[in-house]
Order: sequence, then C-alpha cells, then structure tokens
Amino acid sequence: MLTGIHHVTAITSDGQKNVDFYAQLLGLRVVKVTVNFDDPGSYHLYYGDEFGSPGSIMTFFVWPGAHHGRPGNGQTIATAFAVPAGSLNFWALRLAAAGFASTRTTRFGQSGLAFVDFDGLALEMIETDASDIRKPWLNREFSTTNAIKGFHSVTLGEEGYEHTAKLLTQTMGFVQTRQEDSRFRYATQTEGGGRIIDLVCQPGARRGSTGAGVVHHVALRVADDAGEIEWRRKLVAANLNVSPIMDRTYFHSIYYREPGGVLFEIATDNPGFAIDEPADSLGGSLRLPPGVEAHRDSLRQQLPRLNLPGGVTMP
Repeated sequence: MLTGIHHVTAITSDGQKNVDFYAQLLGLRVVKVTVNFDDPGSYHLYYGDEFGSPGSIMTFFVWPGAHHGRPGNGQTIATAFAVPAGSLNFWALRLAAAGFASTRTTRFGQSGLAFVDFDGLALEMIETDASDIRKPWLNREFSTTNAIKGFHSVTLGEEGYEHTAKLLTQTMGFVQTRQEDSRFRYATQTEGGGRIIDLVCQPGARRGSTGAGVVHHVALRVADDAGEIEWRRKLVAANLNVSPIMDRTYFHSIYYREPGGVLFEIATDNPGFAIDEPADSLGGSLRLPPGVEAHRDSLRQQLPRLNLPGGVTMP
C-alpha cells in the first residue's frame, strides 16, 4: 500500500540561496548534502524534519545558472506544506520581511498561503488541525505553533484529468475525496498527513518545461523492498513504462510517468538518512555514494561553497 508523499524533488539555480530560503527562512532541517547520483558534479540537497521522515522531505537538484522552467500542464504546479492552525499570519509576515509576497487562499474549507521561492517555484502553506500529530523540526525561531510539519499535498496540472484519475484510483490505491470546480482531490487510504494529490484540469493551458523553479518529480511512499517489488509488478501489468529498482542509498526507487506526463517515483521508507551519519548530525558533512567516493577530492574542487546553518560549510 502507498501511504502518501515520500519526497518532492525540484530544480534550483543557486545552492546558497536555496539553503537560505528552505533552511533559514522556512526552518527546515538540512538532513543530507550529497550529489546527484546521475550527475555527480552537482549537489543534491535534502531538507525535512528532525530525522528526514518520509512525508517531510523536500529535495533539490542544484544546477547553478540553470534557465528557469515554464510551469504548466504535465507538471507539479504547487507543493503544499502543512502548518499549525492559526500560523498563517506568522508566515505571511516572515515571508514579507524577507521580500516574498504571499496570497491568502481557501480550498476545501482549509485556509492557506500561496507564494513562490526565489526561483519561482510555487509553494503553499495549508493550515491543519491537531489531528496532524507529526512533530516538526524546531529551533529558536520556530515552535510547535508555527513550524512546518511536513507535506500537506501536491497539485498536478493536467490538460485532462480522467486518465490520471483512473491510474490513481484503479491502480495506485487512491480514492477521490473532494471536488471543487476544476480541482479534484485524491488521497491514500491511510491515516496521517501528506497523503493528498490534487489534479487541476486546465484544458488549453500551455505545457510545462523543465528548469529551475520547477518540480522534477514527486515520490510516493512504500514501506519496504518487498512492497517496491510488488508495486513495480502492478505498474508494469498496467502497461506503464517503469524503471528498474534503483538504489538511492537512503531509499530504493522506481520511476514512471502518469498519463498526463508528471514523473512519479515510488520510494521505500527504509533505510533512511541515518544510514551513513548519526541522526543528531544529519547534513553535517558531504556524503557520497560508494561509486563516487573515490572522486571526493576532485568534487571538492568542483562543487561550489555552501554555508549551512550552525556554521557548517561545504564541501
């Protein structure tokens, strides 16, 4: 069974600005600094809660100077974080003080805040009630009354939603829960936060293109390797073009595109981010996959300097 969103991976044009925005301004923990396994000459940054729990992990491919992508159909057009009820004023003021405008929203009876990061990546904060018991990463600027708990949902832009809806409900185990105008909400049949996918049907809207400020893929959660193998079998049987199982060190993954073009990943909850550094010092050093470790010295010359919270510098 899929239990919700595992992580969301986007593209950024500037590693330092990315750290400043997501770790400093939004208050997420840097849980891993590594390289893109398919492009080892560039960073892959992971943010999340204290342990990098599935459902809290926002990740970025750092491509310095990358051209900006074009949001549109066939893409994730918004990534929403869950925040405590009553915290939107805090976030609106905090964003404004840093030069980022925001807009109040109401969707399916929930209050929210829409804004973009420095690359133009569309983000949202959605207030959730006490039933969302996830524990956020806390520091002196944040408390349980305002800190991000993890993901609330992702929104996919679709020219026509029916084929994607069929995949979600008939193959992937989601159920449709709500509809509001051209927005259709689907959720996993599990408890907890971070289990919602919204489809927005926007016929005639332009097709999106890849680049900075655009989500690369959305990963969904499965418990373990046995579940991953079973999901690959189901998806292949549904005539989807599914990748082999790939070892991403912190989880094992398969990839495929839904009918509208959005790239999905299914990632295992285990082994997690503490496999190669202690949980109390996650994100404290540059971690490299085994096949790349021999090139550490040359990568340190190639990768740009990053200043992380707590006085940590990379590489």
